[in-house]
Amino acid sequence: MKKSIKYMSFGLLLGAAAMMSSCSDFLDKQPSNELTQEKVLADWNLFEEFHYDTYNFLLHGALRVNDSWLDATTDLAETSYSTAGSRTTFNIGNYYGSGGAAELSDTWESRYRGIRKCNMVLANINKVPKNPRNSDDEHAEYVKIYTAEARLFRAWFYWELFLRFGPLPIVTDVLDPDGDLVTPYVNRPTVKQYVVDFILKELAECEADLLDHDTAWASSRAGRLSQPVARALASRIKLYMASPRYASESGITWQDAADAAKSFMDDYGQYFGLFQLENIPAMENYGNAVLYTTYNDNNNETIFFRNDQPIGWSGIAADTPVGEGGRGGNCPSQNLVDMYDMADGSAPFTTYDATGAPVYPSGSLTPAINGASGYDDADMWSNRDPRLAATVLYQGTPWGTMRENSTIDVRPGMADNPNGNTNATPTGYYMRKYIPATILSSNHGGTARRLWTIIRYAEILMNYAEAMNELNGPCSEVYDMLDRVRHRGGITGNVADRADLGSKEAMRNFIHKERTVEFAFEEHRSWDVRRWNVAVEALARPIYGINVAMDGKVSRKVAQERVFQEKMYLYPVPEGEVWKTGIENNPGW
Repeated sequence: MKKSIKYMSFGLLLGAAAMMSSCSDFLDKQPSNELTQEKVLADWNLFEEFHYDTYNFLLHGALRVNDSWLDATTDLAETSYSTAGSRTTFNIGNYYGSGGAAELSDTWESRYRGIRKCNMVLANINKVPKNPRNSDDEHAEYVKIYTAEARLFRAWFYWELFLRFGPLPIVTDVLDPDGDLVTPYVNRPTVKQYVVDFILKELAECEADLLDHDTAWASSRAGRLSQPVARALASRIKLYMASPRYASESGITWQDAADAAKSFMDDYGQYFGLFQLENIPAMENYGNAVLYTTYNDNNNETIFFRNDQPIGWSGIAADTPVGEGGRGGNCPSQNLVDMYDMADGSAPFTTYDATGAPVYPSGSLTPAINGASGYDDADMWSNRDPRLAATVLYQGTPWGTMRENSTIDVRPGMADNPNGNTNATPTGYYMRKYIPATILSSNHGGTARRLWTIIRYAEILMNYAEAMNELNGPCSEVYDMLDRVRHRGGITGNVADRADLGSKEAMRNFIHKERTVEFAFEEHRSWDVRRWNVAVEALARPIYGINVAMDGKVSRKVAQERVFQEKMYLYPVPEGEVWKTGIENNPGW
């Protein structure tokens, strides 16, 4: 019986062709549902297409969890509509709910399918006849690069599984796609065996054979894996492994994490930076760091990203204010708003905890205010960190074209909080980050790119700052990294001038806060609070919001109660896999 090459639809191949624009001959090939495994393994061009299709397994975070964002499962946001996957599962502690399947169980299936593709490439690449148009040296170079890419992809997929399920069986053989994809692999390795001995080893060994920066960043190869991607991913993983949740099992130290970030800056820092155009407001530079492309817009901040086609109104309608004709969508919380400093770099509140959030005194919805900062809860958005305005749409913000005066108005009965509209923001806020404003032009007829950034250079700087603080406490290296990130965002003051950040613990909480606001809605928060061992503290607290009265007065409120228990640090292994294989489920499930 001839086996078909599965899970490589023609539509996906077209997407891959768009991402790998140097491979335009993709469009000339027959639909993949007519291709057999024998045909693909007998034709180098078809085999290349099969490999390139792996890029489609990189996830895009926008609306991924049944029309909601992963950060809406954290304390950063609440989805406005009741059918959203985050609301019907995570927010109420229902980790077996179908609404969240795209995150809770489908990641198991899709990541293992991606791993299977990588294993097929690695098992067969030396058997496929070379393209007659290529010399022996050219063919050997392709084999080297594709082998390295397959190993990096596989490491990335295993890392995504680890974040959700912990150490799982490491499959390096090609398994039957119609089977369970795990049997006979049911023994679960240790954290060290899974992450350090396998994932980090793969990244280290494949890096030299990947495309170098200059080759990978050519516009015809936009989005290709590269040497900097492997090193940046190793920096992230070592930071996680040095963190409280994993350090004792991994053996990775804060020094290892610091060295990993420093090695990236030393070896690849010349190619990257914090995206800053001259004569552009800081908030716009910050917002455009995740919207502008490396190839059309000279965005030197993006390291690892999923490349996608331009989107139009339909791509952002679910996350656009109802007054603009949208569905509301991913609505930022007051919890997030309270984490932003003042524009001069001072703290609006007196005390912050290890989650990065200000401390809310018992029975109060307002943290204790730092009077010296000039913060006023009645005028809470004035003189704040410009990253707030780049991330959150709040009352009075100019936005869009469809509402009266083109400003956000969440007062009762007004454009963005109309009577009877169940999709109106439950928190008093709407999302601005990751929403290209150009789409709203010409009666929502505009288009724009919205790539998904997986790693950007700001993360490398923040990784180094966190690791160095854990090693040495507040010091010049920590100050420098934090100031670079904060100044690009528009803050004027220097971290070293803050008298409240003199201890390692205070600086740790500050760095946790800075990571949260810098990477809001980029799928960091869910994993950061877990590796810091503060997920219960961060994710079980209520979601706070605001009401804006007709006279403009702002009052705080509880927008949503949340459920998060210790066992939820890890997702449950999908029930079908437990039944079929007998694999050990995670604790508490």
